Amino acid sequence: MSEVFGVRRGRLRDRCAATGSAGVLVSRPANVRYLAGGAPPGAVLLLGPGEDVLLCPRTPTGDPADGRPDEQLRLTVLPSSAGDPAVAAAELARTAGVESLAVEEHHLTVARHRAVGSVAPRLYLADLGLAVEQQRLVKDEEEIACMRIAAEITDQALGELLESILVGRTERHLALELERRLVDHGADGPAFATSVATGPNSGQGGHRPSDRRVEEGDFLSVCVGANYRGYRCEIGRTFVIGTTPADWQIELYDLVFAAQRAGRESLAPGAAYRDVDHATRQILDAAGHGEGVAPLTGHGVGLEIDEDPQLAPAAMGKLDACVPVTVEPGVHLPGRGGVRIDDTLVVRQEADGGPELLTITTKELLAL
Repeated sequence: MSEVFGVRRGRLRDRCAATGSAGVLVSRPANVRYLAGGAPPGAVLLLGPGEDVLLCPRTPTGDPADGRPDEQLRLTVLPSSAGDPAVAAAELARTAGVESLAVEEHHLTVARHRAVGSVAPRLYLADLGLAVEQQRLVKDEEEIACMRIAAEITDQALGELLESILVGRTERHLALELERRLVDHGADGPAFATSVATGPNSGQGGHRPSDRRVEEGDFLSVCVGANYRGYRCEIGRTFVIGTTPADWQIELYDLVFAAQRAGRESLAPGAAYRDVDHATRQILDAAGHGEGVAPLTGHGVGLEIDEDPQLAPAAMGKLDACVPVTVEPGVHLPGRGGVRIDDTLVVRQEADGGPELLTITTKELLAL
């Protein structure tokens, strides 16, 4: 992997050099990890004309969740008196003769940006923009392999939970158990805060688990994902608890399932982001649920759970091959509950079998 990280840094360095910046300061943690292999808490990465340096505020602990820094990098652990690693990196760039330093203005706070500028007042600070995020958009096969394992872990944890007794347990308890099972099966941790919603709470995106207990006849919607070696996945499923689904539950589930399938089938290299959203949204709109639909159908996923692209009505751009995305429509009926179905897929050419489904837990409406 060392060569991979070196190639990534080289691409970024060449891009910035073409715009007149001999140095690059990367501070956003996911971007640091992408370029350096590891991102100990508080670390920043300086790409210089001579060498690349990972500056850390303390000695890395070796925690797998932080990754393992590329051995080709110079690792500098700053003394406690050194203060902000970004400021120390700017000073290092100045002493190396760098006149223009590209920084992630969208990540640095105003105060931090000023501090970086004050330590080297003759150093011009250029905006790196979203250059690293754009570079991260298309994943290589090693990245996708990590996401595939994250999905396998998530499917396994969810499958085990569904085999247990659910009635009478709280949303909060079920969410905590899911997260424990993720770690038991090899995850570094959850990819995001696990959502478990029952009864009238079901079908809401981003619902925070409460102390409501699962009851017979409830819809139970779950959204969960594993973090494996920094790479994440997301799966959402809806079930009925303990009884044959009611007619309205079957009707609503079939509607959301049809919308989700349309979104999945529209994933192809060259497909416009907004067209994927439209394929899903038009089915829900036609059934009279347009006002309650989430503002986007899905999003990219990788080192972060919410990356570009955004699959939304006004989104600009087209999909490339090897871009992982979620397709996650949902409908919530106030006071009654609702349905969410969410998968993580990788965009593939039709010759390669079309979109690759990473999350494979059944989408059949099960009565648990």
